[in-house]
Amino acid sequence: MHNKFLSFLFFILFSFSLSAQSDSLFVEIDTTEVITAINEINNSKALNPIFDKLTNLKKSKVGKLNVVHIGDSHIQADLFSGLMRKNLQQQFGNAGRGLVFPHSLVKTNGTVDVRFSSNQTWESQRNIYPNTGNPVGLSGIALFTKSNDFTLEMTVKNQEYVFNKLKIITPQNIKMFEVALTSKTIKIESEIPKNILHKIKNGESLSVISEKYDVSIAQVKKENGLKNNNIRAGKTLKIPSKEKAKKVVEHSEFIPLETRSEEGFHSFKTDTLLNKIYLIPALNQSDYALNGLVLENNNPGIIYHTIGVNGAKCSDFTKFPLFFEQLAVLQPDLVIISLGTNESFDKMITSEFIVQLNLMMELILAKNPTTAFLITTPPPSQFKRKFPNTFVADYTKEILVQAELKNYAVWDMFSNLGGLFGANQLVTEGIIGADKVHYTKVGYERQGQLLTEAFLNSFENYKLEINK
Repeated sequence: MHNKFLSFLFFILFSFSLSAQSDSLFVEIDTTEVITAINEINNSKALNPIFDKLTNLKKSKVGKLNVVHIGDSHIQADLFSGLMRKNLQQQFGNAGRGLVFPHSLVKTNGTVDVRFSSNQTWESQRNIYPNTGNPVGLSGIALFTKSNDFTLEMTVKNQEYVFNKLKIITPQNIKMFEVALTSKTIKIESEIPKNILHKIKNGESLSVISEKYDVSIAQVKKENGLKNNNIRAGKTLKIPSKEKAKKVVEHSEFIPLETRSEEGFHSFKTDTLLNKIYLIPALNQSDYALNGLVLENNNPGIIYHTIGVNGAKCSDFTKFPLFFEQLAVLQPDLVIISLGTNESFDKMITSEFIVQLNLMMELILAKNPTTAFLITTPPPSQFKRKFPNTFVADYTKEILVQAELKNYAVWDMFSNLGGLFGANQLVTEGIIGADKVHYTKVGYERQGQLLTEAFLNSFENYKLEINK
């Protein structure tokens, strides 16, 4: 903690008052000085209930622990959170992939280990836009359609996440989808009049052509949309015929399987591990909306759900009550919140950011009173690729100050990635992207590895304490 307070003192010396909220906050400093921080969980006692559950899980090999990681674009691609999932499941068991969402149908980036496709175009809305009544819920993105002729296919590409339990989350838990595992192709044959194509030669008239094929002039004109008898050599005419041609129409037929209505979701269970399912329209529905799918297996261990929305802020989640109603479906033991970058680029003052962060936690606790929280401070970034982001520096300071008061744990990502003046060094190491806001794949995976190490170190310290 000593190094962190030094970093904040350094920050104070080189930045203006955040309350001014003007471009004078941008202070250009050409430095690669990087803060060396202790990689630890601050106020880790807030995670003691989680550590207790993990201890029992490791001993008994029974039960599941649900982690929900909520964030913005740093989370939507599931690189940071994906490595954390992999590491924790290696330690405590893989109980399932958790929440997934068809980002590709919204034409945005998403996870690479689960693929979605559909034969229809869907409507969508992200939570960063005003609440206009669309069903924006658990995933932070609404996906909806009025078409009753869709097929939505989901394929799990990573064999570690094959599943035998599926939860389907929809607004008000209305049954909008049926589940199918296989389809069969139905071929329907029919006969249609066969058309003959005739290329008009010089000197030919409609009467000559009609007589040649034993059809009336009126039939030829109707078939070709002619308003008069004028035709031109070199053009092609369709000539109706008494002969018949075979026409084959193919369509896929799905056999719906039984789903069960449970509190907050519909479920499908099977004894066989699956890597693919189809969602098709439920009968007697005129509106269809999907808020997410949860993939589980029968093993004990960790289920690590991720909810990331590009451009999102705390206030974007809090303005949609459906998000908090549906979050209870995941039965979150631990909620990790990784937000603040977008607030900083809106130049939101620190006190307002803290209000929004606290409100988000309060709304989660209202539906999930035993949930523990781990807040990750926003990572370093720069305004206009050259001005240190002093807002996230101050957010970090206040998050750490309030941790004990609000009973949450904190992982100081800001300091662990170099602090206020660390962005230039992160560029050199290939950790942050050219915009100096978003991180590279290597950068997000470093975040996930550092968080894993801090979390597991706190867990080991907890075990030492209780075994004294």
